[in-house]
Amino acid sequence: MGVMKWLTILVSLGICSQAVTASGVQLSVFSVTSKTAILRWTRVSGASSYKILVATKSSPSSIIAFSTFGPNTVMGSINSLSPNVNYVFSFQAQDQNQQILGNASVESSTAPERMEPIHTVKPKDSRTLMVDFSPSTGATQYVVRVKTSNGFFREDTVSSPPAEIQPLTPYTEYTLSIMAVNAGGSSQPSLPVTAKTVLPPPQPSASSLSNDSITVSWAPVAHAAQYTLSVYKFNSSTSMKYNTSSTNLTISDLDAGSLYVTRVYAWDIEGRKGDGSLYINQTTRSPTPSAVNVSVGMGSGVAELSVSWEVVSCGQVHIIQVTASNEGGSRTLSQPEVFITFPCPPEALALEEVTDGNCSLTWNTVPHADGYMAFIKRGEGGEEICNTSSSNCTFHCQCGYTYLVSVLAFNQAGSSPPGDRFNYTTLPCCPEGVSVSAVSTDTLEIMWTASRGAEMYQTRAADSSEVILCNDTAPVCALSDLQCDRAYSVVVTPCNDIRGCNRGCKAHTKDTAPCMPMNTMLNVKNSSCVGVSWTANNRAVNYTVSAVGDNGARYCTTTGSSCDLGDLPCGCTFEVSVIAHGVAGRSLPSYSETLETEPCCPVNLTVAQVTQAMTNVSWSQAKGAQSFISSLTSPRGHARCHTQDSHCLMGCITCGTNYTVTMEAFSHSGRQANCTYQGFSSSACCPSGVRLYRTAGNSMRLYWRSSGSSHSHQAEMVGGSNNYTCSASPGESSCDVGNVQCGDVYHVVVAPLAPGGSRVLFCAQRIYSVTCSDNNIGTVLYRGKRSVD
Repeated sequence: MGVMKWLTILVSLGICSQAVTASGVQLSVFSVTSKTAILRWTRVSGASSYKILVATKSSPSSIIAFSTFGPNTVMGSINSLSPNVNYVFSFQAQDQNQQILGNASVESSTAPERMEPIHTVKPKDSRTLMVDFSPSTGATQYVVRVKTSNGFFREDTVSSPPAEIQPLTPYTEYTLSIMAVNAGGSSQPSLPVTAKTVLPPPQPSASSLSNDSITVSWAPVAHAAQYTLSVYKFNSSTSMKYNTSSTNLTISDLDAGSLYVTRVYAWDIEGRKGDGSLYINQTTRSPTPSAVNVSVGMGSGVAELSVSWEVVSCGQVHIIQVTASNEGGSRTLSQPEVFITFPCPPEALALEEVTDGNCSLTWNTVPHADGYMAFIKRGEGGEEICNTSSSNCTFHCQCGYTYLVSVLAFNQAGSSPPGDRFNYTTLPCCPEGVSVSAVSTDTLEIMWTASRGAEMYQTRAADSSEVILCNDTAPVCALSDLQCDRAYSVVVTPCNDIRGCNRGCKAHTKDTAPCMPMNTMLNVKNSSCVGVSWTANNRAVNYTVSAVGDNGARYCTTTGSSCDLGDLPCGCTFEVSVIAHGVAGRSLPSYSETLETEPCCPVNLTVAQVTQAMTNVSWSQAKGAQSFISSLTSPRGHARCHTQDSHCLMGCITCGTNYTVTMEAFSHSGRQANCTYQGFSSSACCPSGVRLYRTAGNSMRLYWRSSGSSHSHQAEMVGGSNNYTCSASPGESSCDVGNVQCGDVYHVVVAPLAPGGSRVLFCAQRIYSVTCSDNNIGTVLYRGKRSVD
């Protein structure tokens, strides 16, 4: 039962938005709150599951949440959303192999955050409550919910605080709450507050039964505990107040023939003053004429009778008839003559600014007035006079001034006495010379010329999602903690204590500086070029990538989200950062990334053979290189060593072999440079099986086994006092030495000759003793061998 009720509520909300794809899939948003969205979709044939993906509209490619539903589900909710955010909801219908059968997407904004409770609720009159509340970020309007305990319910839409809620029932308690509304929907209602309207106004009537009293009466007002009667004498400062629990009151000791204005208020049992009644005008009866004078004179031969008496007050009508009498009796009264005294001063003066710079002054008409004269005096001394026969006058009024206003009525008997005077202050002038400048990436400084009539300024910066306020008496304001790369509408509103704030001042649009680029990444493309990418989170801006190092700086500029830094030298370290530039200024630089280029290759490299199987490789310094791997490579094997030095001793070298010489140089971070040098050829192999034989006479033959036939060989016999050498051509494996001195020990070395004719110096020596037999060579004894020194 509960489920069916819930579904009914959803259907009654209606579809907020709907997306239809070419495949016929429909996705609808049924309702949203500040943290939840409920969606509905059409069933897709063959689908085994449905998936809803959620992303913000500002970053549609970044999925922040998703939810999966079964094949029989056509409605689901997405929870844990953020208030007042535009979302993109994407729908996918998938088969059992996760293949997409249909998709659709729809956009919707979540409702604003639940509002704080209403600040104050005050009765303005018996049928109106004034509601004050704090604005909500992102709200376009507000809904005030009003209800009573007896079932009354109403929702009023208002634009901003304070709000008037009317018409209501007098002396009734209401419960009020408020909701913020945007394109996505409305927030949850705030916590409720209660308030009661005041008593309605009494309905009085007045009469004068004598020339010094007025009687005022009225019908009882329900729930009234007491009444207050206010009495004002027209054209004077005399005022009186009377409290009574009755519904009528007679006021005595008044002036005869005078106009009195009365008003009645009712008070409830809580001591709250209710609405005042309408003003009731009542004039006391005229007094008996006094100081009557009668005189007789002659005019044109005709006797004239003049009668006069003291006029009591303004706005009176006297009917004069004359009766002549003597001893013979009296005659009939003369025809009546009507005499009107000078008018009373106008009342209920009111002034309103009809349009910008034009004011309308109105007042109540007074009896027996032929015309009116309004005096408008400006605070700094200027004065304007308006003559009119109507009860209003329009004049030019400037902002930021206080005007002293009074009105006189006149007729043939003269002008009225001075009436009410009142001050009226126009709205403060809008500031001029407003300048809005960005002083940092998140701060706008607003300056303006002080405006006439302003005691305080309210500076407001608003964009689509937030409002920042600043109140100050100085004509300058700094608004901080603004969002980057936003267009803010800035309005400077002048205010004073008398008139409040001038809400009609012009707005100025200013963009904040671009946002700092984020997620900077480096992609090495080759030894002298690196690609730099980042998250481009701004509107129309240029991005400049800078790489600053000990060998100068490199730059590239783009409107996209990546660019390449080329012509980078080897062996250098750079700090890479990205800055966004726009018409509003420049962003903060992104967090820097360290770029280390490949180390430089050594310029010079030398390979020197130390022994038949060992070489010494040395090289010059290489910028940016911390360690090296040098390699000698041939089809018959290779040798390599890893060192931080600038030289390396390598063994396992094969004689008579051509080697390729390469090197790998490594930086501190492991960047690698591959270096290639001129090849190296190892020396020819030393011969083996060296033997020394005696031949005829004092000659000797040196014999060996050669490892190859492409080299010439040289044999050397070094004795204590004599040295002998002989050579063999390529392909030969022996040579003869003549006239050898016997009786000596000889060091015998046979070594191949290099192509340039130099002898290989590291072939092993053999030691022979050559004895004498008479004067000729005797026995040749082998004594062993050793390497060369």
